[in-house]
Amino acid sequence: MTGRPKPADGAPDASGRLPAHEVIYRRLRALVLFGDLAPGQPVTIQGLTERLGAGMTPVREAIRRLIAEGALESQGNRRVSVPRLSADNIGELIVARQWLDPYMARLATARATAADLARLTALDDELDTAIARGDLRAYLECNYRFHKVVYDIAGAPILADLADGLWLRFGPSLRVVCGRLGTQNLPDKHKAMLAAMAAGDGEAAAAAMREDVVQGMEQVRLALAAGHMSR
Repeated sequence: MTGRPKPADGAPDASGRLPAHEVIYRRLRALVLFGDLAPGQPVTIQGLTERLGAGMTPVREAIRRLIAEGALESQGNRRVSVPRLSADNIGELIVARQWLDPYMARLATARATAADLARLTALDDELDTAIARGDLRAYLECNYRFHKVVYDIAGAPILADLADGLWLRFGPSLRVVCGRLGTQNLPDKHKAMLAAMAAGDGEAAAAAMREDVVQGMEQVRLALAAGHMSR
């Protein structure tokens, strides 16, 4: 039997288009990742189909995948919600991220090209613009994309998947905290990390990344302890 091979599930087809169910998954994932769905906020499956302009089947599949990833939880009665983080959850996330992100920064430093550094610098410039405008959603997106590019440069796909999965766990809570602090008061050690990467200093890049990560996660932990995690 001849013909073009069937693309892998979730991969682009020959024209570069993603399957419809993958598009819906990514759109719903972004709603979780950037805090458009607040922790503990119940939403109906029907409400999500209307919000995403999609059919019930791809939305159900996207929900199933995000539940498996720990990004959503079933509330019964055709409702789901973003899990609320506990103090223990935050502690685990801090332990994981303060090792994983710096390690990826160290790997990325050894592999980064001039084009990679230019791309990261452009993203950091976008982030600065978002901070100056007070654009919280743009800040969150640029911050995530910056870290995601570091993971990609590092060339460790298994660790990159782990790191990316952690963002789904704390992203919604980060949105709440950032909304209370305002963008001007948010941590940003990216320039120190970029300078270290440009100098080929992996240890300094890792240290800057660790400080960036820990400051952000500690803000979430302190807000949780103070009972400030509801919108």
